[in-house]
Amino acid sequence: HDALPIFQWDVDSIDWKEQGAEIEYNRIIKNAKPGSILLFHNNAKYTPQNLSKILQYLKDQGYTFVKVSDLIYKKNYYIDAAGKQIQK
Repeated sequence: HDALPIFQWDVDSIDWKEQGAEIEYNRIIKNAKPGSILLFHNNAKYTPQNLSKILQYLKDQGYTFVKVSDLIYKKNYYIDAAGKQIQK
């Protein structure tokens, strides 16, 4: 059997705690970096109002967005101790 591709988010909005829109927004903006995968939940209270603001801010900073499937290495990789997929 082929191994399933593995990916892991690295910036957590912690939106499920519903601590406030500004707290969640700032948490993402502070921690996002090139290559980040941002974690949101589809039933979190503030995510709908924050998501468009976050995406616009990151676009304005020069970020582009891709599908997770575009980030997965299909060959010549290993998984490090943190569970990250590293290209050989």
